[in-house]
Amino acid sequence: MSRITPRKRHTIRRSQAQELLSSLREQIGDAAEMFSAERMEILETDAAISLYLVDRKPLLMRLQGMVFPTLRGLLEHPFPSRRVVVDSGAVPFVIKGADVMRPGITSISDDVTAGMPVQVVEERHGKPIALGIALFDACEMREKNTGKVIKTLYYVGDDLWSLEI
Repeated sequence: MSRITPRKRHTIRRSQAQELLSSLREQIGDAAEMFSAERMEILETDAAISLYLVDRKPLLMRLQGMVFPTLRGLLEHPFPSRRVVVDSGAVPFVIKGADVMRPGITSISDDVTAGMPVQVVEERHGKPIALGIALFDACEMREKNTGKVIKTLYYVGDDLWSLEI
């Protein structure tokens, strides 16, 4: 992943904020209300994602046309949906950017859908360590015994995590 450089930022209109939260609601349901705030801004970067600042913190992003919380957003406002839990053996690899393999997964929430964002959570503390795109639906993942099941996009310690605003 290349270095992410902030270009400019500006406050978004209330109607744009409502549209953003509506898109987020499609992804995570009623938990989207945790991300509403009086002041929301868009941060334009040189990367392929749009970052949204909620109370001056990068908590949301538009990723491949879908709105989903950033890792910082997941840490600040945890929610139970779209979640895959990995065992402690997988953690060192995932936090270096490796894709998630089926043998390292201990549980999968029922709402995981192929092609949609999913949070990767470590087993011991229940904290999100990565954000990726599911390659299979939850039932297909459970049936598999081997192979790659989540394409990791962002992880703790990457350029998005280290972005200073």
